[in-house]
Amino acid sequence: MGSSLKEVNIKSDLPTARDAIKRITYNIKNGKELGITAIKIIHGYGSSGKGGKIRIEARKYLLDQKRKGIIRDFIAGEDFSIFNESTRAAFLLCPQLRHDSDLERHNNGITIIIL
Repeated sequence: MGSSLKEVNIKSDLPTARDAIKRITYNIKNGKELGITAIKIIHGYGSSGKGGKIRIEARKYLLDQKRKGIIRDFIAGEDFSIFNESTRAAFLLCPQLRHDSDLERHNNGITIIIL
């Protein structure tokens, strides 16, 4: 199993929430095929009104994917901290996450997906 981390900006062209979910779905499927362990999704936090909707819909979708067993877990950017149990578990699967620039930044504009 590779311990690689992929970063994907799904907000760069301000997609609709539905299109953003399609991008997340594609990246989960593609990431699994490539043996990637974690994906950092940059969705924005909603200053324009759009990022907020994408963040909310993306996390609802990821919770559903976790329940179905399609992904192992996901970590909201604001919870991405060494004090968070899910983050510490993710470090074991993908050590690269320890060096991510958003660790301890409480950035609600990102979400980490663990495949």
